[in-house]
Order: sequence, then C-alpha cells, then structure tokens
Amino acid sequence: MVSSKLLCVLASAAATSAFDPQLGFNSYVEVENRTIDEIYQAALKEGGTVTMWHGGDEKDQQNSLKEAFEKKFPGMTLNITVDLSKYHDINIDRQIATGDVYVDSVALQTLHDYPRWKSQGALLPYKPLGWESIYKDFRDADGYYNGFYVFNWANVWNTNYVTDGPKEFDDYLRPEFKNKLVLTYPNDDDAVLFAFDLIMKQQGYEWFEKLLAQKPRWVRGTGTPSTLVASSNGSYVASFTTSIGLTPSSPFNLSFPSTSGNFVSWPQTGAILKDAPHPEGAKLLHSFVLTEEYQTATGGWPVRSDIDPPSGYPSIWEMPGTDVTKFSQFMADRAAVERLRFFFEDRIGSAQGLSPLEDNI
Repeated sequence: MVSSKLLCVLASAAATSAFDPQLGFNSYVEVENRTIDEIYQAALKEGGTVTMWHGGDEKDQQNSLKEAFEKKFPGMTLNITVDLSKYHDINIDRQIATGDVYVDSVALQTLHDYPRWKSQGALLPYKPLGWESIYKDFRDADGYYNGFYVFNWANVWNTNYVTDGPKEFDDYLRPEFKNKLVLTYPNDDDAVLFAFDLIMKQQGYEWFEKLLAQKPRWVRGTGTPSTLVASSNGSYVASFTTSIGLTPSSPFNLSFPSTSGNFVSWPQTGAILKDAPHPEGAKLLHSFVLTEEYQTATGGWPVRSDIDPPSGYPSIWEMPGTDVTKFSQFMADRAAVERLRFFFEDRIGSAQGLSPLEDNI
C-alpha cells in the first residue's frame, strides 16, 4: 500500500516546475558532437551499464534491442525491463518524488508524461546523434525527449484460415468472423482505446454493438492477439488491436484501412532521467536507436526524415488513414480518456486475467 507520506511527496513533485519564465528551458543544449565511438568509450568508463524501462506487454518484446545494442558495443550491458507504460510511469514518479532514481532511460507510450516530467525538471536534456533529421513533431525543441520509432495497429489475420482478410473495420462484422476475433481490452490500453474512439467516431455506436454481437475474445496486452491468431489452430483468426511490423511473415498478413476508417500510429518516445546513474550509457543508447542501422532493423516507420520506410510504404506522413500526431493530443486530455475508459468498462467489464507479462496464455 502506498503511504500517505509518499502520496504527499508525489503531489508536491507534480506541482513543482523547473521552468523559469525569464530563462525558459535549456534550449541552448547543443546536438551531440562526439562520434558514437567516443560516446561508447565514455559509457565504458562510466561502468558499461544502462538501465532502461520500455513500454510493452511481453517480457521479451525488446530482446532484439538488447541484443543489437550489446553486439554493437562489446562490454556494454543493457538491462531492459518491459511493462505496461501506465505502470512504468507511476514507478518513475515514485523514484523522482523520493530522490531515488535508478533508471537511466525510458521509452513509453504515455506521451503525456514527458511534458510533465520536463516541467518538473526530472529529465536530462540531450540531443542525440541524428537529432536534426528527426521529424520536428517527434522531438521536444529543447531536447528533453524525442521519438524512438513509430508504433501502429493494423488489421492482422492468419492466412491459413482467412483468404479474404479484413481491410475496413466493417469487415470484422462479417459472419465468418463470429467467435473468431481476439481483441485487447480498450479500457486497459490507451492506444487501443484511441483506436476504438477513432472507429466509433466514424462508424457510429451501432458498429460497436454489432462487434459485440460477434462475441470477440477480450484479452490483456496488445501482443496477445497476434500470439493467439498465430497459435490457436483457427479458434481466433483476426485482430485490429495488435502489430506485427510492416513486413509480415507466415502465417500472417496485414492491411490498413484504404477507403474508410483510421488506424492508430504514434512515435514511441524516449527520454533520459536527470538523475540517471549512467547518463553516458543512456546517451549511447539514444544515439544508437536513431542510427540508420537500427531504425531500419525495427521493420517499422522511422522517426528520421532521411531514412526510407520499408519497401512498398510511403512515409508515415503520407500514409493514408492515419495522423501520427493525434495520439499525443488524445493522451493529453486525461479527463476525456478516463470517461471513455469507463464507457468501455461499463459495456465489456473490467480487464480480466493476469497481466500478459505474467500470463503464459
């Protein structure tokens, strides 16, 4: 149980701003001018360790980042913990409030946290290598945070059981999908909540009632639907609350709305905590994430304007059916988010089951 004393400390921290109206924020911070090898050597001298908390819902989701980073920089260790961003952020708040910061770097879906942490003076301004090429809408002008990579949801199906995959959201209402859909609780994940908000604003409430008549299976975590679609032997064959990258491999195929509908995309955003125990290691990690090598390896849309998206796709700004800036606006209005969350909780119940990080499905 959180003590009343700690709650008071958290409230006090939330009310404190590091912004000086005379001086502004640290907009004078220069773009990193060392080579990546020079940053690497500084990180080794610091101890060769980086601790990162990353948003997600499966423990191994960022194993590829850990492996790529440690392979690129021998002697470095990336300790990475994946959990739902909404849980990471409250624990980061506790570290900040108690002055016991032990995490170096964060990369979260909770985009509304970053301006708040910036105003509290809790972030270290840093403009990593590649800064000038990051799309301006994906970076804080003062260098306190920036996008790492673009995440999105897509229409996903198992080609072993579905020949005519869903292209538009009305397609999920087809008779062959009854009892065959697996969807993430919208009241458990804000990016899924936003997806339902977009769909219902276009399709109307009646669409949601018809979707409920399809009797989808509701699950926790956005990795769970793709896992079940791939492994349930046809019990569940399609979802629109998950992602498998832009270049699917067997048994998956994917699509995005082409004639109607909107899908969710956003820049998963990273920052370094001001009191990070390993700031040089964190700077190395942030500069590495922005390299062409790693931006290309993610298989998604890059956050840099000078790196091409995967073959067959336009830039995220030219992609039909999405506005990559809208999710941050949605997240900033916490009262509206909570009202919408309670609407879905009333209709489908609270999220049931263990966290996907604890559940083996």
